[in-house]
Formats: sequence, C-alpha cells, structure tokens
Amino acid sequence: MSLYKRVLVPTDGSEITAKAVQTAIAMARQNGAEVFTIAVKEPFPYSAISEMQPVPPQEFYDAQERIAAERVKAVMDAALGAGVKCTGHTVEALHPWEAIIDHAKAHSCDLIVMASHGRRGLAALMLGSETQRVLIHTTLPVLVVR
Repeated sequence: MSLYKRVLVPTDGSEITAKAVQTAIAMARQNGAEVFTIAVKEPFPYSAISEMQPVPPQEFYDAQERIAAERVKAVMDAALGAGVKCTGHTVEALHPWEAIIDHAKAHSCDLIVMASHGRRGLAALMLGSETQRVLIHTTLPVLVVR
C-alpha cells in the first residue's frame, strides 16, 4: 500500500522549485498518487500607488495571473508527460505559506513537496522563509528538496 496518495507541490517557477516538481511527480508516479500544484499571486501593492508609474490594479492582476498560470501549466504538462494526474490552481495570498497549507487541507493532500528555498534573495542562503513557515504551521509531512 502506498504511503501518499495526494501530493501538493507549490511552484514559483524557479530552478530549485523545478527540482521539487520533478521529485513530486516521480514520487506520485511510483505510488500511483495524484499531484496538486499551486502558484501564489501577490495581492496588489496599494502602497506602491504613490510611486512614479503606478500600474493600474487590473493590469497588475492580469500580469500576475498570466505568470502564475504559466507556472502551473508547466507543472501540469510535466505531470501529464509522466502519466501522472495533476490538478493546478492559482491563488492570491499575502502569505504564500498560508495559501499552501490551506490548499493542502482543501484538497486532502497527505504530503507537501517544497524547494528548500525560493526566489527571495538572502533566503537562498538558508531554508526559505515560506518553506520554514509551512514546516512550522502544518501537521502534514513536508518533503524539502535541495
């Protein structure tokens, strides 16, 4: 009997995340599991409106959705190529870690596969802050891919 049936892998489109995605898909394939993926969109930075060239909110949301949807599609395509069922979503959240945990709960995932760090600067030197927060706040097993 397989240990994990529903594996969540968040994506931010980075190279290290691609490794986590490959790992999640390979595990799912070996276990006959299903993959869920999400890309988290940032909320509109209303504090940035006062800057020189404000981007209209709709334009900002459209761009965020386009980028997030491309990232999700890349994971879904990779899963499809490996013969693994994959469901993808884009989610807007101020705190990606909360969105990741909520998504895992909502879809009854039994494993979260994450990169050791993501796109954010100095976090590359240590365990990424989002990954760290997921580890702290979830009761689910988390596989951290380096």
